[in-house]
Parts: sequence; C-alpha cells; structure tokens
Amino acid sequence: MREVLTALGLQAQKRPGAAAITDPRCTLNYASLAGHVAARAIDFADLPQTVGLLAPNSVEWVIADLALALAGKTLVPLPTFFSAGQLHHIVRDAAVGHILCAPQTQTMAQAAAEALSLPITVLNDTFDTAPFPDDLSAADHAKRIIYTSGTTGAPKGVRIGSKQITASARGLLNACNATPSDHYLSVLPFSLLLEQIAAICLPLLAGAKVTIDPFAAGAALQGDPNPLIAAFAVTRPTASVLVPGLLGAWVQGLTATRMLAPDTLRFVAVGGAPVPAPLADAAWTLGIPVHEGYGLSECCSVVSVNRPGARISGTTGQVLSGLTVAIEDGEIIVHGPTVMDGYLGGDNLSSHSWRTGDLGEFTPEGALRVLGRKDRLIVTPQGRNINPEWIETLAQGAPGVMDARLALIGDKELVLDITPAQHAPNTHAQNTLEQDTLKQAIWQALSTAPEYAQPARITINGAGS
Repeated sequence: MREVLTALGLQAQKRPGAAAITDPRCTLNYASLAGHVAARAIDFADLPQTVGLLAPNSVEWVIADLALALAGKTLVPLPTFFSAGQLHHIVRDAAVGHILCAPQTQTMAQAAAEALSLPITVLNDTFDTAPFPDDLSAADHAKRIIYTSGTTGAPKGVRIGSKQITASARGLLNACNATPSDHYLSVLPFSLLLEQIAAICLPLLAGAKVTIDPFAAGAALQGDPNPLIAAFAVTRPTASVLVPGLLGAWVQGLTATRMLAPDTLRFVAVGGAPVPAPLADAAWTLGIPVHEGYGLSECCSVVSVNRPGARISGTTGQVLSGLTVAIEDGEIIVHGPTVMDGYLGGDNLSSHSWRTGDLGEFTPEGALRVLGRKDRLIVTPQGRNINPEWIETLAQGAPGVMDARLALIGDKELVLDITPAQHAPNTHAQNTLEQDTLKQAIWQALSTAPEYAQPARITINGAGS
C-alpha cells in the first residue's frame, strides 16, 4: 500500500484543491483526504494489529481503510450483507481485536463483538487533520484478510498483502488507461476486494475523482433500477465496475425508459460471473462500454480484463501486466505478484502460483476465455460432459433473468432454476403469464445449445415448467 499512499501524498501536494472523493454527505479534496487519513492513522496506531471494519460505503470507510494501511494494520472487511453467523465466524477466525463501524451498523457490530468481548469504535463524519507523513514504511506491512460468502456459512479468509494490492491496482490502472481526468462511480460494496482496488487504490494512483453511491446497487438488485440509472445520469462518470446482475438491471431499466447511458462513459468493467453475450451486446447498444474481466480473491480480484479499444467479445481480455497465465489440463493457472500469501490458518504459498479451479482457453488474439468451474462439471447418464456455466450464461442472456443454476436432479434430469430480475406484485394469473413469457425467452436463449445440454425443465421461484 506504500505506493498508493505515496500517490495520495503527492496529489495532496501538487493538486491540493482537486476533488478526490464524494458521497451523499461529504466531499473532500486531495489535501483534506490526506490530512484526515494521517490523523486517523495516529488514532489507529494503538489499536490491536487486526481490525474489522463494518460499515456501508462512505467517505468514512475510505479514510479508515487508508488510515489502517498507513498504520500498518491488518484490515478485515466485514460485509454488511453477511449473516450474524458468518460475521461471528469471521471475527473469531481472523482474531479480530477491534471493530470499527458506522452509526448505521453499530448494532450489527455490537452483536459481532459481544461473544468475544471486543471493543468497537463508531466512526463519524467529524474528521481531525494532521500533516501527511514522509515515512510511509509501515504501509509495507499492511495486510487485509478477505472473506467471500462461500456455501457453508464458514467462509475462508484470503490473506492479501501490500505487494498484491499494489500489483493489482497498478496492473488495472495500465489496463484501463486511467488518468486524472477520470471520474469513477462506485456502487459495489467496499467489503469486496475488487471495489477496494477499483474505487480506492486505482483512482489514487491516477489522481482521479471518485463518487460513492451507497444505495443504487441494492435497489437495482431488488428490482428497482431507477436509482442506478439516476446515479449514472447525474454523476456522468467516465468509469465504473459492475457485476452482471447490476449490468442486467441497468440495461433493462434503460430499455424500459428508452434512455441511453451518459456519453461520458469510456470504461465499464464487468466481472464476478460470466457476462452473457446478448447482455453485453445490448449494453453497448445503449451506450454502456462493457469490458468483461476475470479474477478471484486468491489472485487479488483481477487476472484479466478487456482493454479500451481492444475488446474481444466473449472473452475476459488480456492478462494483467506482471502476471502469467498458463492452461494446464484445461485449468487456469495464475503466476505472479497478485497471488495471495495463503488462506488464513494455512501454510504460506511456496510460490506465487495458484491453481484456480476454473477452466479456460486462450483465443488466437491472446485473450482469455473462461469456460466454467472444473469441479462443477456435470456428467449425464448418457456420458455427456456439460459445464453448467455454459448453459447458465446462455439463460442469463434472456431478458428478465437475474441468475440461473443448472443441476442434475436424481442423476437423471437436468433442471435449470431461474431467479427473475424482479418480482412484480401482480395477481397469480398475471404471474403465471409472465412466467410463461420468461420461460419462452429462456428457451429461445438456450436454442443454440445442443440437445444433450438442454434442461428437461425450467423452474422459476419454485414453479415447475
């Protein structure tokens, strides 16, 4: 993190009045941001080594994140969307010694801290200021432990150090050609490592401005894309990062209202799951410059991404500079400085190499194409191998589909379970009609798949096909 903090200090010296970061409650220029980070780092110096941060997206989060790095602490982001059981597990597993929270998350923080009798500190928007230090050596020892939701309620902690964060942010900076004239709109949760890099580290390296909208993503994923549409229309950013579900909601909202995305956009990275080709094509038609990417927490979130002006549809683009990717027996193997130190409680990795468990291939142009999870391969009774993500991605290209999951039921029947993008509060008859229409669109989206890979039926929220 030293390189990121060095960039903050330089921006504060050279462009002190330039806008750095804003949220609905607060706007800071680079001089103010640097001063507040320095003051908070002094406050945090006496905290235990490992600190949890449980807060919604805000300027306060950014200051706390950078201040903990400046103080050489280990940050454990605590996702606000995790269950109480998951938060208890993280706090205990990571040996968190103190929890920072916002007023909105104080009750959650107290519940997470109670079992271990941990102290908590409620962050507020009253900031002290201190001179930004010349000695940033403590930041070399800053670490973070990242937890993903997993499937068992007891997720693993990924150990990420300063070198991984710096390498990932620098690689993404070069890939997207960010400059001080860029304006990044942040809508993903800061508890995601990807957003910590894309919305905090990368803009600081570029000297760019960040606007935080803490509400748009949640509303869009619950069926109301209007706040997301408004966030982009009002902010008029040049760049952002989305997951496919948010992109789908944005595309559907723009289509329904016959609007276009702001013409200021030049780069919208989309990752976290495969992006259906029809969705990406529709987004480009509406003025959303989609650039698909691929990564995972174990490799500091970003492994490859399509470049501005050089996007190759159906791929996740070129590998980030500084990384090497090999395909061994179909599996993607990542080598380089962004590979994690190891899982919490596990051994340190002896080499900067990670077997991802993802299947992939390179196109003749050198772009990476991700084909799905190695351990999710379905073998039908007829001996056919089906990668479920192939069918799921096709289904997600149908209008109105938020998520899709293919499974072999009873070892004999392929069933595709669909989560609609939104749930209309209509009568049963109208819902039945809408489900039939949605299923027709899904069957059409699946028409390019061979017969052996077609599901026997589709279910929508428990309704059979």
